[in-house]
Amino acid sequence: MDVLRPTLININGRIYRKNAVKEQTYQNDEEEEFSYAENSLCTDEPCDSLQIEQTDKGYRCAIDVPSVLYKYIIGKKGETKKRLEAETRTSINIPKQGVEGEIVITGQQRSSVISACTRIELLVESFRKKQPFTHFLSFALNEPHIQKQFLKFKEEVLSKCSQDSGIDGSIFQNPAKLHLTIGTLALLNEKEVRKACDLLQVCKDEFIKDITGEKPLPITVEGIEYMNDDPAMVDVLYAQVQAQDGSDKHQIIADQLVERFVASGLMTKEWDRVKLHATVMNTIFRKDPSAEDKGPTGLLRQERESFDARNVLKKYLSLANQHLKEASLLLTCDEDHTM
Repeated sequence: MDVLRPTLININGRIYRKNAVKEQTYQNDEEEEFSYAENSLCTDEPCDSLQIEQTDKGYRCAIDVPSVLYKYIIGKKGETKKRLEAETRTSINIPKQGVEGEIVITGQQRSSVISACTRIELLVESFRKKQPFTHFLSFALNEPHIQKQFLKFKEEVLSKCSQDSGIDGSIFQNPAKLHLTIGTLALLNEKEVRKACDLLQVCKDEFIKDITGEKPLPITVEGIEYMNDDPAMVDVLYAQVQAQDGSDKHQIIADQLVERFVASGLMTKEWDRVKLHATVMNTIFRKDPSAEDKGPTGLLRQERESFDARNVLKKYLSLANQHLKEASLLLTCDEDHTM
């Protein structure tokens, strides 16, 4: 790592430098490894967003942490919590498992409390990324007439290409879940769900209404494509879309939404630009139809049985256009993995 350009870590809108230091490896209560760098964060810098209160006995700070992440701060047999308390000379009070609340850090020195808070937030940020996502932020494409046309496409593909390696009915998308994914979120409690819904409403008021003119965005499917280099060994086949008026309004909305949700800490940015696509066939569905809803805990690449998409691409490129065209984009907020 270039010491003049260290890695930057965004925690709740605050940017920290991660210095190049030797890391020590500890294990939490689920035997997962976490690399914890001693003094790796610049805790002497201003932390205005931390609400540090002065009390009769010193200083106090309370931070919101979803209860599902308490175990990573406690550690195996409480070792992580004890280590944090010893190294920062603070006391850390964590609510009972399953009870939503605030983690309270107290100490005699303000800098010690800031250090403990920062280390806890680093732990939370690290293990949050390992949680399976719970919601999609997406444009819904599951209108009844689109579902009907998709089922026709599925029927014809199975009728004419079922002899091709790996093609069967289990790898097709559930028609009720047809969508253009904008991003995925791991919302770990009701408070975070409300925060995401509120942010989506803010986005609607601040820029989506202006871009759309408060009207649906009609789109047309331009064709089908696959997500790897070999059409004979495909895991995901998807439909491409384009706005009927030739604009890129849907792309602008998607990119701005991701920017807002990343800035809020609710989403992790994966790409510079959102690749809007509608999955129609996915081998991850073969063993588990709900696998797409489980995020990073899904099947590994080597565990998936790919399919030969050459005939599908050759015979049904235009047919896919005919079956799936003329949808209208609708951005929805739904607890069932769609927002």
